[in-house]
Amino acid sequence: MYTLGIDIGSTATKGVILRDGNEIITMAKVNVGAGTSGSQRVLDGVLSQSGLGVSDIKYIVATGYGRNRFELAYQQISELSCHTKGVSYLVPGVSTIIDIGGQDAKTIKVNNKGKMESFAMNEKCAAGTGRFLDVMAGVLETTVDQLGALSAQANLDMDISSTCTVFAESEVISLLSNGVGIPNIVLAIHKSVAKRVCGLARRAGVSPLVVMTGGVAQNSGVVRAIEKELDLPVTIPSNPQMTGALGAALLAYEALLENKSTV
Repeated sequence: MYTLGIDIGSTATKGVILRDGNEIITMAKVNVGAGTSGSQRVLDGVLSQSGLGVSDIKYIVATGYGRNRFELAYQQISELSCHTKGVSYLVPGVSTIIDIGGQDAKTIKVNNKGKMESFAMNEKCAAGTGRFLDVMAGVLETTVDQLGALSAQANLDMDISSTCTVFAESEVISLLSNGVGIPNIVLAIHKSVAKRVCGLARRAGVSPLVVMTGGVAQNSGVVRAIEKELDLPVTIPSNPQMTGALGAALLAYEALLENKSTV
C-alpha cells in the first residue's frame, strides 16, 4: 500500500511516498512554497520517479503552511505532529526537535513514546529563521550556502545585539563599515539565530537527544552555535528538510490502517 505525505512550506514544498508504512519509495523537493505551483510539481515529481499514478496512492496527508489548499489530500495535519512523527521514525529516542524553516522556527519536546509533549514557535518575526539568514547573506554579498564555512574562519567572538531583522541588518552594515571581518560577522549572526531558537527550545523543554531539521540544519555554523548555546550535541538526520513530509506519509499509513479496521 502506498501513501503520500506532502509538506507545503512557505518557501519550499516536499513530498514523500511510502510503501507499507516503512519503505521510502521516493522523495522530491522544489524551492517554491504555498500559493505556487510547488505542490503540483512535487506531486508530479514523486509520481514520475516512482512510476505510480495518483490512483495507486491509497491515502494522502498534507501538512505545512499551505496544507489546506492541497485538494487531493484526504486529511490535513499540523506540521508539529508531522515533524514529530518523521523525526521519531528517523531518530528513535529523540527528545527535542529544533526546526528552522524559511519563515518560522519551532521547537518540539517529545516524550518517551515519540509523541509531542509541548512546543514553542516563532512565526511572527523573521529573526531566527531562514529568511533572516537570506537577508544577512545579501548584505554580506555572499550566499547562504557559504555561511557555515565563513563562520568557521572567525577569529573574534562577538555579538549582534539586535534580534529584529531590520535592526540587525543595520548593525551588520555598521560592522562592515568599521572594517570588521566577514567571518566574524557571520559567526555573530549564527550566534544570534542560536540564541533566538534556543530560547524557544527552553520554553518547550530541552533534554538530549536534540535533533535539528529544516533547511537551516544544513548550515554547519548555525548547528555549531546551537550546540554551544545548549551545551548539547545536535543530531542532523538524513534529508533534514523532508521530515515533515515523511511524518505526513507515516500518519497517512496509520490513517489507512485505521480506516480499514473500521470497515
